[in-house]
Amino acid sequence: MGANVSSRGGGRGGRRRTRRNRLNADINVTPLVDVMLVLLIVFMVAAPLLSVGVPVELPKTDAKSLPSETEPITITVDKDGTVFLQETEVTLDDIVVRLSAIAQNGYDERIYLRGDNASDYGSVMKVMARINAAGYSNLGLVTDPVSQ
Repeated sequence: MGANVSSRGGGRGGRRRTRRNRLNADINVTPLVDVMLVLLIVFMVAAPLLSVGVPVELPKTDAKSLPSETEPITITVDKDGTVFLQETEVTLDDIVVRLSAIAQNGYDERIYLRGDNASDYGSVMKVMARINAAGYSNLGLVTDPVSQ
């Protein structure tokens, strides 16, 4: 009436795990693989969008690239002669004022000048002369490498 008999312990007092009741130590990697594939696709789609937003066809040269630890300021002259500071369209008269506002290192700021292959040489040189006359001397011209 008041006795409870257990058949599991076998009278040993401790719990013993049988083959059927053993812990499952396997790791399901399927969700991890799914997440990694989604991240791979996201980065493959997003990587081309991380470049400078003004599309220009750069001239092709064999020049070596300059090492840079920080993101430089980019000025772009498109084929119509329109000037862009980063991705914002600016006039030739306003370029020095806006450049001074965003330059963190003052006159030592690295500035990359991107000129479209079809743009007028004089337009690119006018922008370059304005920047140089304002006191910025760390100026580089951006080109595409020659494909072999």
